[in-house]
Amino acid sequence: MKLVIAIVQDKDSNRLSNALVREGIRATKLASTGGFLRAGNTTFMIGIEDDRVHEVLQVIRSNCKVRDQLVTPVSPLNGSADSYIPFPVEVQVGGAAVFVVPVERFEHY
Repeated sequence: MKLVIAIVQDKDSNRLSNALVREGIRATKLASTGGFLRAGNTTFMIGIEDDRVHEVLQVIRSNCKVRDQLVTPVSPLNGSADSYIPFPVEVQVGGAAVFVVPVERFEHY
């Protein structure tokens, strides 16, 4: 058994959730926040048998897309905000950060 932890952008969350349900894959959704953009994310925790991990990864890959987005950087924390002029920069957002870890034991009550 494996635990798949997928961190996805909120824009992809509902599409991924619906796709997992269609495939009969149970998941727990947690609200989370990214550290770089400080934007909303959703973390999916999926306990799955070893032979279905590839299927889960394919569903994630098909429903979480990378896209470009303009963001304004957060002001610096060192106190020199007087000379700080925020210019929007284009960054890639979306997609999914996925971790697959072995599960030593699983109990369901």
